[in-house]
Amino acid sequence: MLEYQIVDLVWTLYHIYFYMIIAYVLLSWVPNARDSFIGQLLGKVTEPYLGIFRRFIPAIGGVIDISPIVAIFALRFIVLGIEAVVRFVIPS
Repeated sequence: MLEYQIVDLVWTLYHIYFYMIIAYVLLSWVPNARDSFIGQLLGKVTEPYLGIFRRFIPAIGGVIDISPIVAIFALRFIVLGIEAVVRFVIPS
């Protein structure tokens, strides 16, 4: 029972952070949207994680930033790893 609660919590947190990243990326398409309160809040939460990938993945043509896509894939693999560890440590 505890195993399922932990896994559900991890996936819920994943989905919340996933949508925060998506919202932050979409805000970049709207002029001055990142300067709003929500844009600044999302930036404070997501930029430290996205910054890791931006250091290693250059923008395509200097314009198209694909680092959020790679960051989302990496985040999913991290969550799958956490789920595997939880299921191994806390057998049902």
